[in-house]
Amino acid sequence: MVKTMKPSNLSITGFKTAGIACGIKKDSGKDLALIYSEIPAVCAGVFTKNKIKAAPVLLDMQRIKKGLCQAVIINSGNANACTGKQGFKDAKAMVEMTEKALGIKKGLAFVSSTGVIGQNLPIDRIEQGIPKLVLSLSSKGWNDAVHAIMTTDAFPKIAIEKGKIDNKEVTVLGIAKGAGMICPNMATMLSFIATDVNIERNVLQKSLKTAVDNSFNSITVDGDTSTNDTVLVLANGFAGNKKIQGQGARGKGQDYEIFCKMLENVCKKLAFMLVMDGEGATKFLEFKITGAKNKIDAKKIAETVANSLLVKTAFFGEDANWGRIMAAIGRAGVDVKEEKINIYFNDVPVVIKGQGANKEKEATKTVKQKHICIRIELGLGKGIAAVWASDLSYEYVKINASYRT
Repeated sequence: MVKTMKPSNLSITGFKTAGIACGIKKDSGKDLALIYSEIPAVCAGVFTKNKIKAAPVLLDMQRIKKGLCQAVIINSGNANACTGKQGFKDAKAMVEMTEKALGIKKGLAFVSSTGVIGQNLPIDRIEQGIPKLVLSLSSKGWNDAVHAIMTTDAFPKIAIEKGKIDNKEVTVLGIAKGAGMICPNMATMLSFIATDVNIERNVLQKSLKTAVDNSFNSITVDGDTSTNDTVLVLANGFAGNKKIQGQGARGKGQDYEIFCKMLENVCKKLAFMLVMDGEGATKFLEFKITGAKNKIDAKKIAETVANSLLVKTAFFGEDANWGRIMAAIGRAGVDVKEEKINIYFNDVPVVIKGQGANKEKEATKTVKQKHICIRIELGLGKGIAAVWASDLSYEYVKINASYRT
């Protein structure tokens, strides 16, 4: 049994969080966050596949091999990417200072950074801020933490789910940041998820990968994959349920499925918020592909259409220009048959058997809506996929043209 909770009473057993300003951002906003588990938590992670990885990503990829984490320190306003040896040294300094301030064992702190690429961290300011950050830790500090990881985000992104596993109440709570440079491939996108469920590390990793594939890896704002993309999940076991060990006996399998659903729900809610933010986005676009030869083909077409600048700008301009969608389908690198393609905007047919459906008036009315489902039927097989995207507005260009100034 799983129920969706409104993010009002934000707390989770055994976790404390905080967010403060320490002078990294120019606007004096919150820019340093900390997530702390009262005991070492089982940890799983998914990281960017960009060949150029930020120092904190490289460090976390080393540390996650142990499968345990007790604290994550995150800064915004500076990505600590393309900063060479000094960047890696600064990332190590951040985790070591955090471990010392919390009094936890070495190797149990992780680090994430987001912001401008190519600038060294003001490590002295961070060093001064960490003791204050630790003193600010609270079981109700999630709102402060999520504000401290934001950069160009228009609003904070928090999601929570509660359910029962082994007759114990369990919680999954996640925060995320990201609005531009969103096309995760595991934007800048960061997400941190905490749960009090008792679960094996390898099962947690499997659950996270599936949840990410069905959420963060199925969204796009601008087609850019960041150097810093990171999703971490910490499970401290405070719920006291019998340890989830994957799909074995019937009871274990049921518990596993419940947890997977909760985790995926949190990831999807956060992913949808990232799209809705989208640095000036005015539309939420849902691209559903059916009838492809296989799932891989379906995903390629969905991503190609969703990332098309011409398609995105057409929806911003509220122009029902289905020709741009047909063109994008044709260049996706997938075999299709033009005469079998049907396209619908919500329930309005715009293309039938590869040709216009002469529903211009109805289609024009549909594209004025905030949420538009673009359903593309290929008529070739059983492959399906979905990608969620935003449109591309004047505001997006304005924000990103002056990002550093």
